[in-house]
Order: sequence, then C-alpha cells, then structure tokens
Amino acid sequence: MGLDLGALFREYHESLVRMLTRRTGDRGRAEELAQETFARAVAAPPTNPRPWLFAVALNLLREEGRNAATRERRLVLVKDEDHVAAYEQPDDAYEREETRLRVRAALAQLSERDRDVLLLQAEGFDYDEIAQATGLSRGAIGTTLARARKRLLEVYTQGEGGEHVARG
Repeated sequence: MGLDLGALFREYHESLVRMLTRRTGDRGRAEELAQETFARAVAAPPTNPRPWLFAVALNLLREEGRNAATRERRLVLVKDEDHVAAYEQPDDAYEREETRLRVRAALAQLSERDRDVLLLQAEGFDYDEIAQATGLSRGAIGTTLARARKRLLEVYTQGEGGEHVARG
C-alpha cells in the first residue's frame, strides 16, 4: 500500500503552513517550505507522518536560516578579501592563492566522508547535525573529524615537500 499524498496533504497541510507562517512571518514562504516538505514525503514516504512532516519542515527552515547566515558571512569575507587585496603585495596575493589551491587539492584526496565532515564542521554544524547529514553515529563524529584533520594535514604537508598534492 503506497502513500496517499492527497490524504496526507488534506490532513496536515494547513497546520503545517500555519506553523511555518508563525515561524517565518511570510505565508508565501511557508507555502513553499510546505510544498518542499510534501515533495520529500513522496520521495521518502514516512511511517509516522505527522512528526516526520513537522521535523522535515523545521529542518528546511533551519537549513534556510543557515544558508542565509552563510551567504552573509561569505559576503563579509569577500568584502574583507577585496579590502585586503587592494593593499596586498603581489607576492602575498600569490602565496595566499597557492595556499588555497593546495588546501583544495589536499581536500580532494580525502575520502568523501572525511571531506564531508570537515566541510560541515567548517560551516558551523555541530556533531548531531553532522551525524544526521552523513548518516554516521554521533559517537563516531569526533573520531572521524580527528582522523580527517590528521589526514588533511598529512596530505597538505606532503605538498610542502615539493611534491604537488594533486598527484596520486
């Protein structure tokens, strides 16, 4: 027996939109978030719909907030970089770019899981959020982060020895 999306929609849509409108202050945005929530229910039918729908909607709302905060931080960083770049000596700019490229190449050599946990932590995710996003247990996050940092440092410092880190 498949998911009856129509019944699910009729039963929960209005209360979901009402809750989201209270959180966002914007009925149109709340409708968009509710639509995305129901789309996810179609993709992964929930066994316990009510708490699942509201958890997904709240997660979407939090994700949207984090994304907005990240965009704002990036804008500030870009402004700061532009400010620094205006007064930066060419040698300093070259060295900064070389470092950025070496870090990026070192990250590319990590396993996908190690790269994900490092990048999620860099985005401000806590251990619980990293666990939810990666499917790892919360208890494994600290160990995974420590191993990933160690591996990143090893790969990065190999590149300092004259060997380019992008080579395998």
